[in-house]
This record gives sequence, C-alpha cells and structure tokens, in this order.
Amino acid sequence: MKVIGMGNALVDVLTLVHDDEVLTHLDLPKGSMQLVDSDTSRMIHHHTQDMPRSKAAGGSAANTINGLAKLGIETAFIGHIGNDDTGQFFRKDMEENGIRPHLFSSNTPSGIANALISPDGERTFATYLGAALELSAEHLDTSLFSGYDYFYVEGYMVQNEMLLKKAFELARQQGLQIVLDLASFNVVEANKRLLSEVLSESVDIVFANEEEARAYTGKNPEEALEILASICRIAIVKTGAQGSLIQSGSEKVKVDAIPAKAIDTTGAGDLFASGFLYGLLHNMDLGRAGKAGSLLAGNVVEVIGPKMDIDRWDQIRSSLQTI
Repeated sequence: MKVIGMGNALVDVLTLVHDDEVLTHLDLPKGSMQLVDSDTSRMIHHHTQDMPRSKAAGGSAANTINGLAKLGIETAFIGHIGNDDTGQFFRKDMEENGIRPHLFSSNTPSGIANALISPDGERTFATYLGAALELSAEHLDTSLFSGYDYFYVEGYMVQNEMLLKKAFELARQQGLQIVLDLASFNVVEANKRLLSEVLSESVDIVFANEEEARAYTGKNPEEALEILASICRIAIVKTGAQGSLIQSGSEKVKVDAIPAKAIDTTGAGDLFASGFLYGLLHNMDLGRAGKAGSLLAGNVVEVIGPKMDIDRWDQIRSSLQTI
C-alpha cells in the first residue's frame, strides 16, 4: 500500500519562547496558525533570535508522510519550493527519509513556518508560505497519483480552491482514498463553504482536533464527531491529552492518549494521522488504529519539533507489534 501527500513545503524554525508575553507582543494568538508576510517573518526571527531554536523540514502533510515513511510505508509528497538553500534543505530531508519528492520550484523564497513553543508545550505558528503558495492546479496530472492507494492532504490547501479540487478529481480518477486534516481552527472558520463542499463530495477520512471540529460544526467533540461521520466514511476528533474519538458509520470508539511528558506539541496531530493510517493500511480495526496514532503522538510531544531520532522510532515500531 502506498500513500502520497500534498501540502505546503515548509521548513520549521522551532523557537522555545520564555513566556507567552512574547506571543502577545508579536500579536499572535496562542495555539493559532497565522499567515504572515516576509517582513513579519523576519521581524519574528529577529525578536526571538536570542531564544533556543532549531530547524526541521516541516509542513503538516509532510510531517504525516514522513511518519508513514519511518514506519516502512512507500510514500511520495507533492509541494513547491524556492530555488534556495531552504528549498534544498527540504528536498534533501525528503530524499533522506525515503520519500519520493514531487517538488516544483521557482525563484520565490521557500516557505518558513516560525513555530513558537510556549513553556507548556503549546505551539503557535507564524507562517510565511513563500514559494509553497505557488503550487497550482497546472502542476498536477494523472501520473502523479498513479499507483497510490491513499491521498493525504492538509487543510491549509483550501487557500487554493482550484488546486484542491483538481487534486481530488485526479485522485478519485485513480481510485485513491482521500484523507483531509482540517489543519487549524482559524483556517476552518475562514473556509467553511469550500470545506463543506469537499467533505461531502470528495473526502473519505477526516481528521480534526477539538478546536477545528468546533469551528466547523459549532458543537462539542462528541456531537461534532457525529456530524463529521455522517459526511465522511471515517471521522476522527482529537482531544489532546484526553485522547481521540473515532467513528465510522454507527461504530464509535474512544482511544486514550498514552502517558507522555509533553515539551512541544508540534507535529502531534500530524503524527497521530501517520499512526492511524498505518493501522488502516495494516487492517487494524478503528480502536487499534487509534492506539497506533496515540503511540506516535505521545512520542513526538516528548521531543522538540516533528522529527524523532532513530532509537525512538525503533521503540515505536516495536510497540506497534503489540497493539
């Protein structure tokens, strides 16, 4: 079974902020994902330059695809980068992790996601999309989707309606299952019309966290799950430390989060999706697939950034055998 993803090709700049006053000063709502221009991105970088920071290839869908690749799933990724060092850093990361990169490029600077990590582990994103925004419907053709079984898309792609609809159309023509993560509550609030259309017409599996589910439905997690499951074949509502709620048809399961010492929640939802999809690809039932998702999410919050070292991945792969 093979999975191809599509999303914003971004390099995450991960910064540990001293306190949440920094977010207030920068006018960034805690826990949100804000799109910023290049000047604002540079200003944030300057304002936090004395704080601990690291760099990692990121972007929501790329994180999920990377997780699947680490679990031995054959994967590919569609995105757009700049002809610069940041873009080459992203491409090299894809290749080194065994992901087939379908990366288009231009002279626009590559996208950067400034991830500001609060002392409680919550992350706030100020994202300069740059070249990532230039991925368009014209870049896509049937050959990109041929031979794959699942198509995973991050909700940030709703910023380009023509791109999203063409991607779903081509994936459907090739018989792929379509998976959509709702991405961020403010993205959901701003794009309800398009999300309603694609969820009902194209999406088989939908992931949402509690805030995203509420932004879309106006309901609490349990009621939101019912609504999403009435639209898509499988619906997952992630509820943080409380775990997750999963429904397919009339079947519902609740999965607990694993005990974890969270220091950074960056990538938690993305890696949950990796584990859940790994479970589906290995014919696990909803409960076991949810446990696989919780295993990956619980591990990634114990490290800075969305990437884990080889020893942790070895432990994860071993633990998956006992789920």
